[in-house]
Amino acid sequence: MVVSLIKRMVGRDGSAEARLEGAKALMAAPETAIKGFSQLSLLAREDIPEAQFLVADAYLTGNGVPPNLPEGVRWMRQAARKGWPKAGFTMATLYLNGLPASIEDQGSSGALFGASSPLVEKGEPNFHRAAVWAKLSAELGDVDGQAIYGYVLCNGPEDVRNPEEGRNWYRKAAEAGNAQGHLGLGLLTLGTASSQDDYIVAAQHLRKAADAGLSTALYLMGVMYEHGMGGCSADEGAAFSYYSKAAEQGVPKAQARLGVALMAGSHGMERDVVRGETWLRRAALGGDAEAAATLGDLYGRGGDLPPNYVEAVSWYQQAAKAGHAAASYTLGTLFKEGVGVARDEREAERWFRLAVEQGHNHATIDLSNMLLQGQASSDISADLIQVYRTKAEQGDALSAFNLAVCLIQGVGTEQSYKSDAEALRWLRIAADKIVNAQYWYGILTLHGRGTDKNPEAGRAWLRKAAEAGMTDAQVAYADLLVNGTGGPMDHQQALELYKKAAAQGHVWGMFSLGAMYGGGHDVPEDLVAAQQWFRKAAEKNNPPAQLMMGRYLAAGRAGEQDTEQAKIWYKKAAAQGISEAAAELANLEAAEAETRVPAASHDG
Repeated sequence: MVVSLIKRMVGRDGSAEARLEGAKALMAAPETAIKGFSQLSLLAREDIPEAQFLVADAYLTGNGVPPNLPEGVRWMRQAARKGWPKAGFTMATLYLNGLPASIEDQGSSGALFGASSPLVEKGEPNFHRAAVWAKLSAELGDVDGQAIYGYVLCNGPEDVRNPEEGRNWYRKAAEAGNAQGHLGLGLLTLGTASSQDDYIVAAQHLRKAADAGLSTALYLMGVMYEHGMGGCSADEGAAFSYYSKAAEQGVPKAQARLGVALMAGSHGMERDVVRGETWLRRAALGGDAEAAATLGDLYGRGGDLPPNYVEAVSWYQQAAKAGHAAASYTLGTLFKEGVGVARDEREAERWFRLAVEQGHNHATIDLSNMLLQGQASSDISADLIQVYRTKAEQGDALSAFNLAVCLIQGVGTEQSYKSDAEALRWLRIAADKIVNAQYWYGILTLHGRGTDKNPEAGRAWLRKAAEAGMTDAQVAYADLLVNGTGGPMDHQQALELYKKAAAQGHVWGMFSLGAMYGGGHDVPEDLVAAQQWFRKAAEKNNPPAQLMMGRYLAAGRAGEQDTEQAKIWYKKAAAQGISEAAAELANLEAAEAETRVPAASHDG
C-alpha cells in the first residue's frame, strides 16, 4: 500500500523533492525501510543536504541499514557543510560524546562507504571541534544547536569558554521553547545564585526542563522541593516524586537518595529494604561513590541486610577508587584490625595512604601511629611530609593542617619546640579555612608549645572552633569556662557546651555533664541527671565515669543503691588504672564482710 502510493506520487512529479518525500515515507515503515534507504543514498550522492542527513542518521541509528559509525559521521559532516542545521547539531553531539581519532581522521573520504561498522573505542570529548559545528547549527537557527552551543561555551576548556555568550545562546533556545535551553539557564543561574530571587529564576527554568523529562532537571527539582528552595515549598512528597522519575532515567544521585529513603522509611517513603538496596546498588554501579560507601556500611554492619564482609569490602573499594575518602579510611581500618578480612598491615597502609591523598584527616593519625608502632614501611613519614609540604606551599589549607599534625606528633621529624613552632605556623595558615586547625592552634598556644604560653589567645581560638561546631573544641573551651583559664568563669555556658558535645557522642562531654550536675558548680545540682550522664560515659569505657558510677551506686547518691553494680564499676575503673577505684572497692567489700559477721550468742 505504502509503495504503490509513493509510486503514484513520484509518477506525477519526478522532482528531487518528491523522490525525497517518497523515500522518507518508505523509511517510516519497517518493512520498506531498506528500500527507502536505497533511494535516500541515491539522493545523497546527488548532493541533497537533507538526504545526506537522513542517510547519516540511518547509519547512526541502524534504521534500514546495519549501524556504521564511520559512514554516519562522513555523511553527517557532508550534510552539515551543506548547511543542514540539524546535521551541525549532531556533529557537535558526536564530538562531545567522544569520536574515536581514527574516525575523525577519515575526513570526507569516501573509502569506507558501504563498509560494515568496525569495532571502535570511544574517544575523548573534543570541545574545540564541537564548538565549530555547534556554532554553525546555532547560527542557522536550530534551537537544539543553540542549546548545545551554549553548553560548549559554558563548559568547554579555557580557550573555548565564554559563559556570557553561552548564556545568550541558552536564552535564544529557551525562548523558542527548547528544554535544553531552559536546563542550561537553570544550571547557570543556580551556579551563581546569591539571592532568593536568583533561586526562583533558576527553579522556573529547571521546572520547564523537568516538565520535558530532562533527567538532570528532574533531580534538581527534587532538591528544590526537599530543601524548600527557589520558591518551592518544602514538600517531601513532591521531592521524591521528582527523585523517582530521575532515578528511573538513570541519575545516580537520585537513585541514591531514593535508596536511602526506602531503606530508612524516611521522607514520606514506605520502608522497603529490598527496593532500597536495589536503588543503592544501581546508583553505585552508575558511579555514585556515596551510594557504594553506604552499601559497604550496610553489608559491613548487618542489620537490615545479612552481614557480608566480602561484599562490604568490594563496595568500599569501589567507593574509594571513586574518591570517597571515608571509604578508603574504612578499608585501612578493616585491614589494620582484621575485621571481615585477613589482617594485612601493607593493605592497611595502602588504603590509609589513599585516604590521606583524598583529604581524610584521621588517616594521617593512623598512618603516624602505624609508623611509631613499627607496623608501616619506613618511607611513610618522608612521603607524608613531602606530600603535605608541597601542597601546603602551594596554598592548600588542608595539606597545611595535615603537615602541622605530622610535626606535632613527630612524624618524619623529632618532636621538639622547633617542630611545634613550624606546626604553629602552618596551623595559623590553615586556621582561616579549617576548624580543626583553629582547635590545634588554640591548644598549642594555650599550653605554650612552639610559642610563649598565652591562655587568652588560646581560649579565643578554642572559642572560635567551638562556635563552628567542633565537639572537641566545645569541650576544651567549656573546660576553660569552668576553670576560668584565659578569661572569666561561666559555668552556665560551659554546661550548654557540654550538652552539645554529649549529644554528638563526645564521651568527655558526657562525663563533664555528670560532674556539672553533681554539685559544686554555679548550676543547679541534679544528682539523677549526674548519674545518667556518668552511666553514659562509663558505658563508653570512660574510667573516671566508671569510678563515679561506683561511688553513686555504693552510696545511693541518686536514690538508687546497688552495691553489686557498684563493685562491677569499681573493678572496671581499677582495671584501667584508677587507684581510687581499687581502694574504694576494697573498703566496700570490707564493710560488707563486717556486716556479715554474726553477733555473739547469749544463753540469757
